[in-house]
Amino acid sequence: MTDPIDAASADEPGFAGFDPVPAPQAAAPYRVLARKYRPAHFGDLIGQEAMVRTLTNAFAAGRIPQAWMLTGVRGVGKTTTARILARALNFQTPDGQGAPTTDLRDFGIHCREIIEGRHIDVMEIDAASNNSVDNIRQINDAVRYAPVSARYKVYIVDEVHMLSTGAFNAFLKTLEEPPPHAKFIFATTEIRKVPITVLSRCQRFDLRRVEADMLVDHLASICRAESVDAEQEALAAIARAAEGSVRDSLSILDQAIAHAAGRITLDDIRSMLGLADRARVIDLFEAVMKGDIAAALGELRAQYDAGADPVVVLNDLAEFTHLVTRLKLVPEAVKDNSLAQAERVRGGDFAQRLSVRILARTWQMLLKGLAEVKQADRPVMAAEMVLVRLAHAADLPTPDEALKMLRDGMGSVPAGNGNGGGMSRPPSGGGNTALAARPILASANPAPAPVARAVAAPMAIVATLEDVVALASQHRDITLKIALERDIRPVRFEPGRIEFSLAEGASRTLAQDLSRRLKEWTGQTWMVAVVNGEGGATMREQAAAAKDQRENDAAAHPSVKAVLERFPGARIVDVRDPRAIAAAEMAAATPSEDEYLPDAEPLFDDSEPDFDGIDF
Repeated sequence: MTDPIDAASADEPGFAGFDPVPAPQAAAPYRVLARKYRPAHFGDLIGQEAMVRTLTNAFAAGRIPQAWMLTGVRGVGKTTTARILARALNFQTPDGQGAPTTDLRDFGIHCREIIEGRHIDVMEIDAASNNSVDNIRQINDAVRYAPVSARYKVYIVDEVHMLSTGAFNAFLKTLEEPPPHAKFIFATTEIRKVPITVLSRCQRFDLRRVEADMLVDHLASICRAESVDAEQEALAAIARAAEGSVRDSLSILDQAIAHAAGRITLDDIRSMLGLADRARVIDLFEAVMKGDIAAALGELRAQYDAGADPVVVLNDLAEFTHLVTRLKLVPEAVKDNSLAQAERVRGGDFAQRLSVRILARTWQMLLKGLAEVKQADRPVMAAEMVLVRLAHAADLPTPDEALKMLRDGMGSVPAGNGNGGGMSRPPSGGGNTALAARPILASANPAPAPVARAVAAPMAIVATLEDVVALASQHRDITLKIALERDIRPVRFEPGRIEFSLAEGASRTLAQDLSRRLKEWTGQTWMVAVVNGEGGATMREQAAAAKDQRENDAAAHPSVKAVLERFPGARIVDVRDPRAIAAAEMAAATPSEDEYLPDAEPLFDDSEPDFDGIDF
């Protein structure tokens, strides 16, 4: 008898003198990349090294539990890991040999059916549609029977958190003492909804989000296998949009291949996903930080007209703010492969010029603004108002500057004009003009102030190294201020000339940087030179020595000594002299919390050394 399939595929007879008509070939159905490149063994899993190591050691030692709980966000491999586990439990060679193992490079007699989800002894159950007590009762009844052909009966319960309370309770006895031939593997994205009574009976694995640089490498390898040409920055944009989900990244790549119909570029990904141009987001960030409202609104409107969603633009702006903050605190983060070149270069520049307080304030305002934009009927208008607030906040002084201005008698804090065209200054002689409100990044693209409003600032008097430090603090050059306190060993100081030796680890360009900044701040040319020799102690070493001397003097005082002897284990934490604090206020650029403390009454007679405000 002829096989119907063979008969259907045979060539149809032709007319006399003509060749037979070839039968039409059925095209193989297309498989999406997420299924085509689904891992088949533990070596294919990416980003889950901790779980793979634990399972490998457990199988090697024969310490295989009766149940596993796999949790994590969408697309990180929970169901895939469950199938690989089922394959590892039932691995068997064609000659009937084999044992549970994680070395699954070769396929056994059950492996292909398990990976394809059609093995009779590996049951995959969707808890969302089988969440009742009756469904669990059927499992409890069937689990008693031995497997048909495999070594273990394996029950894979996906989205287990969808089971009802009664279903969970009906599962407890079987889960705690299952037959030796039964194993359970649970998967969930909502681990907090799973009762602790179930969790305590399972070995839990938290599958992590896959890092962006690892996703980029994975996508690049798939593009090579598919003979698809893709830009590195385009793959990085896909990895960022996937947010750590491998399945999401492959779905986006599948769509991008169809969208581009050739080489996948960053512009293709932007237009396909409605993403904002990364470089333009950085331009928007710079305009906002300068307080240039007109440029910021124009840039947002241009991105909106190009198809960018206002919510996405603000999200990217918040993401870049986070990146700048991270680069400021962790400079090694610039080596991340998922970062674009513009993010590395310009993000590092912003990290050097913006303080953590400014970045934190920007982050908080963006988070609040995002919620407003998502709820607004006209998101673009709401986004514009968020940028207006951010640009105006760029002109405002930080809290310590406001306190300094009020303490110096400057009256109310001047409000920023928000146009990035200059900075407001108090009247001549009205205090420290360096602390007036100004755009944060105005120095990056300075605009001359109108002549009618120009007021000459008093010339800064620099007579000591402490004056230089105070000047750096007033101009908010915190990097230079820290370097002056930590890395300079003074040799010679006179107006117009500074000589010093460098402490270990100091920047080799410190002299040039200091000379340039002093020229900007004082209007005079300074000769700054690094000389050989030991030099004096750094300001930080002097402050530490002075603190140690104060504590030693305090400890030698009879009354303090009596207190220390009376309370064993007590120690001197700090010694505060209100008179010294008052004298230091004149040179300090930033107010410390100590100067707001009320003056303390003397603790001892005038005949004894005065150690007011000793903290224990």
